Amino acid sequence: MRTFRKPLSPEEERKYLTDALQGDIEARNLLVVHNMRLVAHIVKKYHNYEKETEDLISVGTIGLIKAINTFKMESNNRLVTYASKCIENEILMTLRYKKKSVKDVSIYEPIGSDKEGNEINLLDIICEPEVDFAEKAFLTDSKQRLYEIIHKMEDRREKYIIICRYGLYGRKEMTQKEIAKELGISRSYVSRIEKRALENLRKKFEEDWES
Repeated sequence: MRTFRKPLSPEEERKYLTDALQGDIEARNLLVVHNMRLVAHIVKKYHNYEKETEDLISVGTIGLIKAINTFKMESNNRLVTYASKCIENEILMTLRYKKKSVKDVSIYEPIGSDKEGNEINLLDIICEPEVDFAEKAFLTDSKQRLYEIIHKMEDRREKYIIICRYGLYGRKEMTQKEIAKELGISRSYVSRIEKRALENLRKKFEEDWES
């Protein structure tokens, strides 16, 4: 059974919020840990299946981090009031994306350019350049296969960064700098996580194709 830390007192909350808004990562993490009970409470209103609970808690935690990063100290509200709205909005946004069929989201649309100026997409990055998509009939099922792999990714931070970086599930494409600011980590760290995630996706994609 999951256990949660007790909520902070108003004085403790204000102190840690002040420190967190000045860039103290440890203070921000303490605020997250002591407000996970709130995340779990909100998740209970929305999850349909037990297996979805952990995923929604991860999504709710992202909403909580956003609330901490954007909280206005001059407001008269407690963090719990503001965070509840942010957590709920993040969950509702994710649930709306889940309702979209993966067939409505194209992974063949350009996501950037290589050094020669040629357009590239997510499949270009994940798969080996010499893979012949036509011969393997990727055009008929690769998109569904890839989204299934992404959905099952165990590392939630890797999964979130991949989704945000490439604008999957209807999200707006984000830069590494934007993601770093949102998650409170360095851009170089986001880059390393993204690189590792893409390599893991490529390997899994190949394993699934060969099986």
